[in-house]
Amino acid sequence: MSFLEDLRQGLSANPDEVIMDYAGELFVTRGEFARYGEQIVSILEEAGVPRDASAGLVTRNRPLHGAAIVGLLAAERSYTSIYAFQSPDMLARDVRETRFACVIADQEDWTEALRTAVRDIGAVGICLSLEDAPRVRRIDGGGQFTGQDFHRVEGGGIEILSSGTTGKPKRIVFPSHMLVRAVETVKAGQMDDTRPADICTWPFAGIGGLCNLVANIVIHRYMTLLDRFNVPQWLEAVKRHKPSFFSGPPTVTQMLVDADVDPADLASVRYFYGGSAPMPEKLENTLLEKYGIKTIWGYGATEFCGTVISWNVALYDRYYPAKRGAMGKPLPGIEVRVVDERSGEPLGINRVGYLEAKVPSIGEHWIRTTDLALIDEDGFVFHRGRGDGAILRGGFKILPETIVAALVEHQSVLDAAVVGLPDERLGQVPVAVVELKSGAEPVTEDALKGFLRSRLASTAVPVSIRIVEDLPRTPSLKVDLKAVSALFTPSATAAATDR
Repeated sequence: MSFLEDLRQGLSANPDEVIMDYAGELFVTRGEFARYGEQIVSILEEAGVPRDASAGLVTRNRPLHGAAIVGLLAAERSYTSIYAFQSPDMLARDVRETRFACVIADQEDWTEALRTAVRDIGAVGICLSLEDAPRVRRIDGGGQFTGQDFHRVEGGGIEILSSGTTGKPKRIVFPSHMLVRAVETVKAGQMDDTRPADICTWPFAGIGGLCNLVANIVIHRYMTLLDRFNVPQWLEAVKRHKPSFFSGPPTVTQMLVDADVDPADLASVRYFYGGSAPMPEKLENTLLEKYGIKTIWGYGATEFCGTVISWNVALYDRYYPAKRGAMGKPLPGIEVRVVDERSGEPLGINRVGYLEAKVPSIGEHWIRTTDLALIDEDGFVFHRGRGDGAILRGGFKILPETIVAALVEHQSVLDAAVVGLPDERLGQVPVAVVELKSGAEPVTEDALKGFLRSRLASTAVPVSIRIVEDLPRTPSLKVDLKAVSALFTPSATAAATDR
């Protein structure tokens, strides 16, 4: 069967079976989940929204949002994922600039700014609410779709923001049939024929969460949804379901360690399936020694529509700890190589270069990443850094130049520099140094952070912004990033405070 046939079959099986819960409070059957998706599609049809129009979905990890995704896919309707954790003005601006024919959002996201944007471009608005009936309803006053020059994605495609693995984050379009890779990836990682509950920590707005969602529907695996990872709710779900594994970025495990979770509460868990950022060796050791949890690592990107390199249990049992630090081996059917940073020529074993992958379901071309890697004599792939200087904050990839570009928009800022600093919980966090214009109005750190929050996702706002008389520079007048980092050492911070 095709992917869409598998997905539809997953929706139409036993309608009375409970297939998910939301934070252990709201329980949803397969039939209810399918109906929510059908109601969304019916609104689009009745309003006359063209089939090639992409619906803008303000994506959250909630049952109705999952139903919207799966329902649109099953109906061969396109959607574009919109990041929910941004300011109302940024969200409204995105809707105006992209010109969606339809916007689907949770009740809490329907601010006056978003309502106005939808009304001004003549789009259809659909409200999702877990609190009020009906749970799926129009919010734009009804009537036929009147928008023009709307955003199109042909053929039931998915448009999702990339993580930045292959360059600057951008929206990437996938034909829905490519999500067969999601199912393949999940099946490749399964330890046996059992299907334990999936406590969803990957956001549906990203490729990891999307892949898990559709795969869980196809393979009939129960889901517990959380808006964001938090230890008490997650731990309650673990106690209820007693899963043999959990997944997420390293930040998830660091939060568990910081909370000093009782090992007895994690007695059922044998494996942590992780990715999105490097796993610190100390954290990996703590998981194994304190909790008896083995780390099964993986590497993927939005452009690959899922994981392309991974460990599995068999590899772990054979090669760990000899290959500690590796991302794993290519999945079946996937080819990887490293190439010279300048010439693009393939390199031999144990040579560091840019990582490329060939994914047959996407095409026969090599896809270049901005990750530096080497492949050893046994075919294991080791990550050796980023070629673009991206900051990995709890699994979110942040490009320093994006923050710099936003800072210099401020009327008082002449120039700025951004670097990543190590953080035990998140891996890295961004910090910034700012040089003000001569004679400019004074500005505070808090004011600059507020300015950035109106322009950037919350994860991209620096945890600290230092205002200096002159940015440190090299003899060639480039900003000296090592000197910038040095400004945030404990001694430098203390000296700045004393002044």
